[in-house]
Amino acid sequence: MKDNLIGHVIHYFGNISVAVIKLDGKLSVGDSIKIEGATTNSDQTVRSIQIDKKDLESADKGDEVGIKVVDKVRVGDKVYKI
Repeated sequence: MKDNLIGHVIHYFGNISVAVIKLDGKLSVGDSIKIEGATTNSDQTVRSIQIDKKDLESADKGDEVGIKVVDKVRVGDKVYKI
């Protein structure tokens, strides 16, 4: 699955269930993703992407984006497109 790596979690806001992800590839609303780490294993569909509180349809390599997550994630977790 390493071929589909598109980023990693750099921050998690537990009170609002939002992960900040540093992207190594393109991410779009509607993409299916898997977030994996030592104790994390979560699949979900991207419902929204934000940069600086602005909604976007997609983001590219190098961007730091916020996405709503369905499960708790941790800094360093890897994000894969599935």
